[in-house]
Amino acid sequence: MLFTNARVVTPHGVLESGWIRLEGPTIVEVGDGPVPEPATDAGGRWVVPGFVDLHVHGGGGHDFTASADDLAAGVAFHASRGTTRTLISLVTAPLDALAEQLSWVADAVKTLPGVAGAHLEGPFLASARCGAQNPAHLIDPTPAAMDRLLEAGRGCVRVVTVAPERPGGPALIDQLVAAGVIAAVGHTDADYATTLAAFERGASLVTHAFNGMRGTHHREPGPVPAALDAGVPRELINDGVHVHPAAARLLLRGSGQVVLVTDAIDATGVGDGRYVLGGQEVVVSDGQARLASNGSLAGSTLTMDAALRRAVTDVGMSIVDASIAASGTPARLLGLADRCGAIAPGLDADLVVLDDDLGLVRVMRQGSWLG
Repeated sequence: MLFTNARVVTPHGVLESGWIRLEGPTIVEVGDGPVPEPATDAGGRWVVPGFVDLHVHGGGGHDFTASADDLAAGVAFHASRGTTRTLISLVTAPLDALAEQLSWVADAVKTLPGVAGAHLEGPFLASARCGAQNPAHLIDPTPAAMDRLLEAGRGCVRVVTVAPERPGGPALIDQLVAAGVIAAVGHTDADYATTLAAFERGASLVTHAFNGMRGTHHREPGPVPAALDAGVPRELINDGVHVHPAAARLLLRGSGQVVLVTDAIDATGVGDGRYVLGGQEVVVSDGQARLASNGSLAGSTLTMDAALRRAVTDVGMSIVDASIAASGTPARLLGLADRCGAIAPGLDADLVVLDDDLGLVRVMRQGSWLG
């Protein structure tokens, strides 16, 4: 299969008259200019690599924590919006419930295309910054608790969010790093020094920067400036609600260090109404998801195609940098850069076709069109 006349977005720039040759599920050649053989004309549309979402809880009316079937259906919904690799995010819950949910993810990694593993967003979070996480189930980290979750996940746990100021927080970071799991700082009231110390121990990601953490002040800078100084990648929920575009631009320091995520819940793609997240009622109005009890933001209704589009139109990122944030950097963090995250020979043929306004046209995963 050969696609030509496309604006192909690569990590190194845009091929304005680009072409992509596929063999089965794999990209075998990428170039620029005329191709002297029959090919599928892309009509000058943008082609970007499939999105890699590190932080998503559900979509299309399906909560990943409801059942294994709901998990599969939610993954399929986001694939239809261009997310060809999904890290399943699990909210704070009792350890027994998390262990069961992790078993679903472990099975899904083997059976569902594009499932990259699990992200535990809790239960080792700060009560003062728990956001929409259920405070009744927050606990201090212990080696035994983490071992239990890692065992339940059968190798699928890839990211764990931790508030480093909790008793046992630094030891948990050590444990995760030793296990080859990404320790992410988030839902934390830690100050700058405590956060920087966590990065120095090996924490290597910020969970939804600015949200669920101590604010940034010129005398008490907090976690976000610590991440910037440490050169640690930071997640951005780029829906225009969680983070103002001006604040989002503060995260751009350092090439390839922003990770676009959705933090999407089951309401995504469904509409306004009442939903449940981690056992708590959520009201979605005008696309904004908030806890019914106190109005705290409770995930989003964002999809990755919209996150990339807003990164270009509202935040001012180039299409190349936005694509790296939506695909390349998260793939690198997950150790998948040799399989996906870019349009390059030898990688999976995960492609997203966009129109002139960066609206979604079509999605390909491993050489097959979805829908």
